[in-house]
Amino acid sequence: MKLRENVPLAPYTTLALGGPARYFVECTSEAEVREALAHAGEHGLPVFVLGGGSNVVFADEGFPGLVLRVAIGRDEGIAFGEGDGAAPEIRAGAGADWDTLVRGAVARGWTGVECLSGVPGTVGGTPIQNVGAYGQEVADSLVRVTCLDRATLERRTFTASECEFGYRDSRFKRRDRGRYVVLDVTLRLARDTPPPLRYPELRDAVARVGGPGSLDAAAPADTVRLVRQTVLALRRAKSMVLDPADPNACSAGSFFMNPVLSAAAFAELERRWKAGGETGVIPSFPAGDAVKVPAAWLVEHSGFPKGYRRGGAGVSARHALALVNLGGTSADLLALAQAIQAGVQARFGIRLEYEPEVVRVPT
Repeated sequence: MKLRENVPLAPYTTLALGGPARYFVECTSEAEVREALAHAGEHGLPVFVLGGGSNVVFADEGFPGLVLRVAIGRDEGIAFGEGDGAAPEIRAGAGADWDTLVRGAVARGWTGVECLSGVPGTVGGTPIQNVGAYGQEVADSLVRVTCLDRATLERRTFTASECEFGYRDSRFKRRDRGRYVVLDVTLRLARDTPPPLRYPELRDAVARVGGPGSLDAAAPADTVRLVRQTVLALRRAKSMVLDPADPNACSAGSFFMNPVLSAAAFAELERRWKAGGETGVIPSFPAGDAVKVPAAWLVEHSGFPKGYRRGGAGVSARHALALVNLGGTSADLLALAQAIQAGVQARFGIRLEYEPEVVRVPT
């Protein structure tokens, strides 16, 4: 274990924000994770577990304890197994790059993660957040996740049902928040199966890219590749693919989660909208017995259009859900996020929830 001191955290995040970690260590094995946690325990240090840094906002003051960056499987840490033929499995270390896994699955013609193409970050963060995009979630294909209990340093394996997945949610974000370090993840995909296209935006875009009738005529493996190509194009158009040359990509992706409303709450939203003299239709999507409303729509209709700027932070010019670092500070970014929350609350009576984790200095 190579422990470093006073390491700037900004280079380890997609937002390029955050002060120094008092101590910083990269762990490439389970043994190193155990050693780092034991060291922190012996010295009374708070610990923050970091993956790809694509879903986190560190304070400008930094972190006064130990930042443990999980790098297990970062280099050649993805095993593409054949499974039982129809349902091949993939096992990957927590530090492996997520999109590398997706690219490998799609290259083999396997269905199950193609809509998650271009999502930044590492494999270990995907079950915590239940990463999802275009109607597909990690929960759809996850078989098990192996973790290390931070208190006992014992291994534990969770099945998909034990992860208690929800919309951008899991037990690791709620009752077991901060308790486990993800070591590896196993997914089960499908072979010779057409990919489901649940979002009209994606279905229409795939049809445009592939041509009329492409969805019906192409072999499933070819359709999976077409879906990945289309998803990457859609994400690039929204600056949702990491690109150092694109200022709109200096973000944590979607900063706010789409609110899921009961039928009664959605009816109240429509009432408030019409009471303000508006006549347009509020976009929405079914979510079981509830209704999901695009947070981007709420943000833009609360006075924060694409390209809006406040201090050193702003709303992406490409997507209203992405807050971007425009050379400012974490305080700038969080002040903007709070202003948007307040604006949406005042306009629509809905409080938007942050998607990235905000790491504040312990008091």
